Amino acid sequence: MSECVFCRIVARQIPASVVHEDEHALAFMDLGQVNPGHVLVAAKAHVENLFGLEAAQAAGIAGATLRVARAIRSAFAPQGLSVYQANGKAAGQTVFHYHVHLVPRYEADGMALTWPVKNPPREKLEDYAARLRSALPG
Repeated sequence: MSECVFCRIVARQIPASVVHEDEHALAFMDLGQVNPGHVLVAAKAHVENLFGLEAAQAAGIAGATLRVARAIRSAFAPQGLSVYQANGKAAGQTVFHYHVHLVPRYEADGMALTWPVKNPPREKLEDYAARLRSALPG
């Protein structure tokens, strides 16, 4: 994965301001800081998105994400924290290496996330739930 920018950061071929590192994750400052303290928590092994993660990787990255989120709260005292993770181009993923954004948030900071709410009837929601239950492994 020599062309993957995050793989190159993990391999220390590209400099990064590292916040945390463990077996599964590398957390570093996002060059495109939305607000001070904006961190990316990336999988150390190349995995394109959530769907490629092994259970142990997912647990390890989630633990690192929680640890760094608490550090952001302690160091920057934001009014809130947005946790953002995209899978696939249609979802807005631009770097195809699994990572989570931790963005400290403040009133009127200019960042917005909106989506068109559809409000389907209960019967449709029950249909969706049944489809998902039947697709769950085990």
